[in-house]
Amino acid sequence: MFPRSGKSIVFDNFPDPTDTWEIIETIGKGTYGKVYKVLNKIDGSKAAVKILDPIHDIDEEIEAEYNILKALSDHANVVKFYGMYYKKDIKCGDQLWLVLELCNGGSVTDLAKGMLKRGDRMDESIIAYILHESLMGLQHLHINKTIHRDVKGNNILLTTQGGIKLVDFGVSAQLTNTRLRRNTSVGTPFWMAPEVIACEQQLDSTYDARCDVWSLGITAIELGDGDPPLSDLHPMRALFKIPRNPPPTLHQPELWSDEFNDFICKCLIKDFELRPNVLDLLQHVFIKQTVGREKILQKQLIELIDLNQQIGVIEKTRHERIHTKKGSHMKTQDADEVDDLATLEVLDEVKKINPNLQNRYARDQVYTYVGDTLIAVNPFHKMEIYTPEHTKMYIGAKHTANPPHIFAVADTAYQSMVSYNNDQCIVISGESGAGKTESAHLLVQQLTVLGKANNRTLQEKILLVNSLVEAFGNACTVINDNSSRFGKYLEMKFNGGGTVVGAQISEYLLEKSRVVHQAMGERNFHIFYYIYAGLADRKKLAHYKLSDSKTPKYLYHENIKLGPDIVNNASYKEQFDAVEQCFKVIGFTLEELGNVYSTLAAILNSGDIEFSPVASEHQTDKSNISNMSVLENVASLLRIRSDELQEALTSHCVVARGETIVRPNTVEKAVEVRDAMGKALYSRLFSWIVNRINALLRPDKINISADDKGLNIGILDIFGFENFKKNSFEQLCINIANEQIQFYFNQHIFAWEQDEYLNEEVDARMIEYEDNRPLLDLFLQKPMGMLSLLDEESRFPQATDQTLVEKFEGNLKTKSFWRPMRVDLGFGIHHYAGKVIYNAAGFLAKNRETLPADIILLLRSSENELIRKLVTHPLTRTGEVDTTALCESGDTPYHPRETTNMRTQTVASYFRYSLMDLLSKMVAGQPHFVRCIKPNNDRHANKFDREKVLVQLRYTGVLETAKIRRQGYSHRILFANFIKRYYLLAYHANEEPAATPETCAAILEKAKLENWAMGKTKVFLKYYHVEHLNLMVQQATQRIILVQACVRGWLGAKRYRRILKDKLCTGGIEFFFLCPAAYRGHQARKRVADEKTVREMEAMHKAAVKCLFFLFFFFNINVSILLPGKPERKRKQRLLRKKMRNRSQNQKMMQRTRRRKLKLQWFFKATIGATKREKSLRREKRRWLGQSWNCQMQQRKRDRKKMSKSWLAKKEKVKSPLINKRRMRKMKKVLMKQRRMMTVIILRCRKMSTQKWQRKQ
Repeated sequence: MFPRSGKSIVFDNFPDPTDTWEIIETIGKGTYGKVYKVLNKIDGSKAAVKILDPIHDIDEEIEAEYNILKALSDHANVVKFYGMYYKKDIKCGDQLWLVLELCNGGSVTDLAKGMLKRGDRMDESIIAYILHESLMGLQHLHINKTIHRDVKGNNILLTTQGGIKLVDFGVSAQLTNTRLRRNTSVGTPFWMAPEVIACEQQLDSTYDARCDVWSLGITAIELGDGDPPLSDLHPMRALFKIPRNPPPTLHQPELWSDEFNDFICKCLIKDFELRPNVLDLLQHVFIKQTVGREKILQKQLIELIDLNQQIGVIEKTRHERIHTKKGSHMKTQDADEVDDLATLEVLDEVKKINPNLQNRYARDQVYTYVGDTLIAVNPFHKMEIYTPEHTKMYIGAKHTANPPHIFAVADTAYQSMVSYNNDQCIVISGESGAGKTESAHLLVQQLTVLGKANNRTLQEKILLVNSLVEAFGNACTVINDNSSRFGKYLEMKFNGGGTVVGAQISEYLLEKSRVVHQAMGERNFHIFYYIYAGLADRKKLAHYKLSDSKTPKYLYHENIKLGPDIVNNASYKEQFDAVEQCFKVIGFTLEELGNVYSTLAAILNSGDIEFSPVASEHQTDKSNISNMSVLENVASLLRIRSDELQEALTSHCVVARGETIVRPNTVEKAVEVRDAMGKALYSRLFSWIVNRINALLRPDKINISADDKGLNIGILDIFGFENFKKNSFEQLCINIANEQIQFYFNQHIFAWEQDEYLNEEVDARMIEYEDNRPLLDLFLQKPMGMLSLLDEESRFPQATDQTLVEKFEGNLKTKSFWRPMRVDLGFGIHHYAGKVIYNAAGFLAKNRETLPADIILLLRSSENELIRKLVTHPLTRTGEVDTTALCESGDTPYHPRETTNMRTQTVASYFRYSLMDLLSKMVAGQPHFVRCIKPNNDRHANKFDREKVLVQLRYTGVLETAKIRRQGYSHRILFANFIKRYYLLAYHANEEPAATPETCAAILEKAKLENWAMGKTKVFLKYYHVEHLNLMVQQATQRIILVQACVRGWLGAKRYRRILKDKLCTGGIEFFFLCPAAYRGHQARKRVADEKTVREMEAMHKAAVKCLFFLFFFFNINVSILLPGKPERKRKQRLLRKKMRNRSQNQKMMQRTRRRKLKLQWFFKATIGATKREKSLRREKRRWLGQSWNCQMQQRKRDRKKMSKSWLAKKEKVKSPLINKRRMRKMKKVLMKQRRMMTVIILRCRKMSTQKWQRKQ
């Protein structure tokens, strides 16, 4: 992280808090961070710590609070300050700890509400004591010329010893001898004084320390009634009412003493010049009653605190270098065939690099490497290199294995994230129209495939995010039909396993001025045309008060006609359907969708409101609305009253000396207010949509474990460098942002790398590069930078654009700034990409660009929930809608500081903080760069303008990048990290090699790599070394996984066989579940086989009988003669033996059947029958569960009976196979007898025929 510092304090100088303090528990949430209870490790004392994170967003507030606490915390009624600490954390972000006294008694608001909840109210003497102590604290602040500016019950805390402390000095102001008043509107709405509210509308309005007196009077009412006045209204409605209403009083003044009512009346005098100061109030009768009774009242207060806490809180070593190996890894190629410009033998922009890119472009090879940086030349036509086949080709592949591709960058970022467990950042840069947005789409497409989203819905949502946001944030310009008019940082979120689980978008610097005005040849944001065509196609224009015959002013263009160019544009209709589908898929409800359409229609209608001057005898600067029907349409769409909208547009409220004065607006002023409302609504709507998308795509806790912090891959798609014929404030901001991106590229590629060569004493040739730091200082330095001068001039009401340019010329004394001759309000800047002349006309108005308070308060009263949300949420320091500042539910309302800034934020200040926020996110991850090149200005395919490309190559530093990638070492890894990642390539898994240079060298030699270097603490590798090592680790890991899978499979099979054997041997219950089914199958198969055998034997028997009859009838053979004679006695003996043998076999079969029956009965008892213990448990259950349990048990008994009957039926079926076997044996015997008879007959027949033949011879 970059060191953060304020104006007079340097955060890096503070000590680390972890050496002294240990967090015990969370107490609550403060203005800018959480508050924790901490324990002092040295003396065991307890304190409270406010942790501010990230600190660079609130440096002014931190410095203010630190200075006040350091100087003024020595008072008994100001919270004690124990010191400031600075905790550095590169991964999670730096933190600033403010350690303060621990006030365990809670706030006075908690005490008052607790008593009212118990049906009691705070005694007046206790209220007087609290107010007396608060006045003493304020007197201490005011004497030291400090205004608190946020006095309220929640900022007056109690200790358990009855002490009363003022806290929270984040918005306090320091007065000086030369500045005795302030003019910034700040505080919490219900407690803000009228003069403080007036400062939001009037630049010349001021106030002094007596604003704290008003706030204390409101706090007094809060102590009596439990809530401040107007607490039932919306905070912004209250801000509208406070200056206009009479001073508030207690809800029931008659219940309280005259002294208390008079004290409140004195505090709440609207004219602060007449309002008493703190010293005067200390002499008031109501306050003086506490004198001499302090100890008694303190004791009573302690008792109340104890009671309140009991009942409950109301919502609340050095190594020598190894010599660098000699040799060359890179193979040189012909200039026409090289894929990596860093491999060229001769690095020359004109003769080698540019022709190489042109030849590749002619062959539709639009991607080229410069080491690990990708150059992408816009082809201006569709290409078939983004198919699913190409997606698979680049997953886990080496760069040299495939042609250069944007998918390879995505794969490199993903593999680096998974391998090193680090966040990654892909920075896409180039001028407008170079193809950055399309490149971002392709990166998201590939990363969703690599992330292997568990559900296709999430994957589809992430892919649709870009299309939806671009409809609202992109527009057609002179040089690009789909130009990004905002900066987008898309963070794809992954869990520890590399699976994509969500996404988050950060949007920066929307060009909202485009809503009300577009330059010649340009158009408004895409969504306006989409919605107009889409609603016309669905016949809904009238529902949203849009005309079908007249082009809205905000869309009017000389060359654009409403009918053919917008309403009947088929492309716009398709895009409208696509956008609506995106809304639905991502998760927007139909009600939210309708509110979005109404807001967009209201913006378009508001542009048609026309104003006319009203002349009178006394003044001619009034304005009136000439087309009231349009005003009513806008009011209807915004769900507000038309008369109030008319009043807010044509007049404004001024508070002077406690009186409210309504002044009319001129026509010019009214037009400014109308346009400011349109711009504000659109920019806030855009922020709300982005925040809503982030909420719907936030990772589920189910997908990320508690120990898994998650990983991110960020994709930066920001508007490119612009240089038009007329360049205004928007182009200045865009080009400053590009200067910052180029500076980050230079720092990462050149500066930081070469610094490490020097620190690690690595021999590497220094590369000279163009450093644009002086130019950034010209823009961003305080207090004499261009943006600071612009902000300073914007605070002067009488300042003009001419005085601004003169101030620039007088203070910016550098070669990069000049004033061109004969150009009014013009000045020139020599950017890294070339010279640009800007026209300062409108700079001050665009920088101020504040929405009048009357409009804000009116919109906050809208019945449209979305409109109300858009203007209710305060803006962050980067100018986005802060949706985290919602009012919390519960008995204690949370009153947000609606105007928290110490001075009115300007567009330049929003821009500066946006750059800081963007840079902090980029620095947190390992960067990968994609440099987009625009081949021609005509947006024609296959046209390569060598001069234009050469200019882009020079200002993007492609030649210097190629040199440092060829000669330098892009990867610098600590010894321990290198060994932890790659030791498997040279050592066994159970070994723990030491973190030494020798170990690292052994791994590199085992991997057969050359041309690396060894530093003092790090290994220095070329960009292709890491890719080769990662591939080797991946292959080794895959082999290990394969072996592990085989071994696990074998062990599993072995374990299964052993379990199965154990179950068969022990006769376990699982075996008996399988045994009956297997037995029934076996019996069925045997029965079928036996029946088939019987049928075959019967057929053979019939055939034998037919044969015997055939011999008898046709050959006249006496069959009985042919049969051998046998004594009758032998035959009977044989039959008797057979009979006995069959009987013994039957007995064995019966015994076997009986054993099976007993085994099955045991199985039945083991699985269904219950033991005595189970019966007793069932009786106990029956007693507890009652009749339903008895019904269940009776049903179980009936089921058992059914099962036993079915078992007996199965037992009876066991006899059927025995019957079949007996029948088979009998049939076999008969057939064997018949077979023997047939054999004898055939032999006798042959013998007789032979004898007859011999006789004839």
